[in-house]
Amino acid sequence: MLSAARDERAPPPYIDGMSDLTISIPPALQQWVEVRLSDGEYADVADYVRDLMRRDRAAGEEVARIRALVAEGLASGVDERDAGDVLAEVMARIPRG
Repeated sequence: MLSAARDERAPPPYIDGMSDLTISIPPALQQWVEVRLSDGEYADVADYVRDLMRRDRAAGEEVARIRALVAEGLASGVDERDAGDVLAEVMARIPRG
């Protein structure tokens, strides 16, 4: 079992707005967490899990943004112009340096 240990010097969760979370994971994942902690990038298990959750949330937001762009593109319809003409127009918009 993996437990996100709290720093004893930190205020209790009801004071600092944090809550405790206990999870069970298979030994292979436990070993992976230990490897990640030994890399020194994370202070403790809780730090690692918080980072994973932040990255997951950001990835979800990015997927939602891309889906919205795809929906916008599909809703805009089909351009009947020649592909070469469209490309030339796009290339003309690119600033030359």
